[in-house]
Amino acid sequence: MRSRLKLFIPLVLFAILALFLFRGLGLDPKEMPSALIDQPLPEFSLPELGGASNLSRADVIGQVGLLNVWATWCVACRVEHPYLLELAGQGVPIFGLNYKDDDRGASEWLVELGNPYEFNIVDREGTLGLDLGVYGAPETYLLDAQGVIRFRHVGIVDQNVWATILQPLYQSLQAEMPVQ
Repeated sequence: MRSRLKLFIPLVLFAILALFLFRGLGLDPKEMPSALIDQPLPEFSLPELGGASNLSRADVIGQVGLLNVWATWCVACRVEHPYLLELAGQGVPIFGLNYKDDDRGASEWLVELGNPYEFNIVDREGTLGLDLGVYGAPETYLLDAQGVIRFRHVGIVDQNVWATILQPLYQSLQAEMPVQ
């Protein structure tokens, strides 16, 4: 009898493991908070796409804006891109982080689809992405004028996400800026 019960041990362990996996699959990465909220954007020195100089954290300081992680291999980025062009047309500063991509392909993408970005940081190896805790593309970080990360959105920024989440936060941060 005891030897027969031992046969069920692997089955019970499998059931327990399956339960943990099933519960874990129910997590929504969009709801995973970033450890960097209310922390300064990490220091970096990376090349500018199509430029001869390096960019750093200092280049994003001075205005409230969005840091958008994108890549040409990202299908969702192509879906998101027209709305980013619309936001840029409304005067919203957007800084691009071209993530683990090919420079030539990224430059061609921007020529073909339009360029909503103030500039693009080239993160070929994903070092800044790693520092940010990027899960993939697209991801968008809302930065205050001091370069502090105030919000992180995983997934496509569209009109609904902008109107219900990002725009109110963006406007609130703009209202906090001193009048010049």
